[in-house]
Amino acid sequence: MSVLTLDGISKRFGEVTAVAGVSLAAERGEILGFLGPNGAGKTTTLRMIMGILRPDEGSVRFAIDGAGTRVPKRRIGYLPEERGLYDDAKVLDLLVYLAGLKGIARDEGRRRALDWLERFDLGEWARRKVARLSKGMQQKVQFIASILHAPDLIVFDEPFSGLDPVFQDLFKGVIRELRDEGAAILLSSHQMNRVEELCDRIVLIHNGQEVLRGHLREIKEAAGLYTARMRFEGTAAALAEIPGVTGLHIDGDRATFTLEESVGPDSFLRNLPAALTVCELSIERPPLHDIFVRVVEGAQR
Repeated sequence: MSVLTLDGISKRFGEVTAVAGVSLAAERGEILGFLGPNGAGKTTTLRMIMGILRPDEGSVRFAIDGAGTRVPKRRIGYLPEERGLYDDAKVLDLLVYLAGLKGIARDEGRRRALDWLERFDLGEWARRKVARLSKGMQQKVQFIASILHAPDLIVFDEPFSGLDPVFQDLFKGVIRELRDEGAAILLSSHQMNRVEELCDRIVLIHNGQEVLRGHLREIKEAAGLYTARMRFEGTAAALAEIPGVTGLHIDGDRATFTLEESVGPDSFLRNLPAALTVCELSIERPPLHDIFVRVVEGAQR
C-alpha cells in the first residue's frame, strides 16, 4: 500500500525549473531510493513532501490516518540535509521535547530516547549539552530524533553525508530494521554506491526530471553486461582466449574485463583454463552509478 504518492509535481524559482513532473509512490515495508547528482532537484522535492514548499503543479498525497493532501507531521520522520540541533540543550531533554512535538508522552519519550542513545553508544552523553558532541555524535542524535516516534513514513535526505564507514554501517542496519517493521522509507542521496545495497526500488532524477525508475535488480539485469575483476596466477594471455571475455585490461597479476551478454558467470567459470589460478574474483552487474551515467548521456544525445 502506498503511504506517499507524488503525481507530476513541479516547482519553479523564477526562470529556473527545479523539479519537472516528478511522480513516485512509497510503499510500506520498502526502501525507495530517490537518487541523483547534486542539484538534481531532490531536496526541493522532499521539501514539497514535507509541506515546506508548495508544488506549482501536481499533487502530494498521504495514505496515513486519512491525511490526503494534508501533511501528517506526527506520523512522518524527517532527517533534513541541513543538520541543526539546539547547542545549549541537553541531549536527552532535546529528544524528549522533540518526541513530545510528535505526540509522545514525556515518560515514554524518555524511555525510547534512552534506549536509542544506548544503542548508538551515546548513553553517557544523555545529560550533556549538544554543543559538546562531535559532528558524528550530533548526526546520531538527529537521526534518533527522526525515528523516535516510530513514524509510518521516514524521509532521509543525504543521511550518510559526513559519516565515517562505521557510522554508515550503523545507520544502514537501523534503516533496514525500520523497513522490516513496516515503515515506508524514502532515501534521497547522490552517493549511489552507498545506498544501492539498501534500496528495493529506485527513482533517478537529473535536472529535475525522472530518467530511470524500477526495482533495482530488474534495472541491473536490463543493463546486461557483467563486469569482472580478478587477481590471478598463471598466463594472462589465457584470459583473452576464454569465450565471452571482452574489454580485457591486465595490470600485473590483476585483470578487469566484461562478459558478453550471452555469457553468464557460471559459463565463464566453467571455461577457465587449467593454466590459470584464480586468487580473487568478483563478477557483478554494473554499479548503479555507471547505469545512471549511461542513461543521462543517452538522454542528452
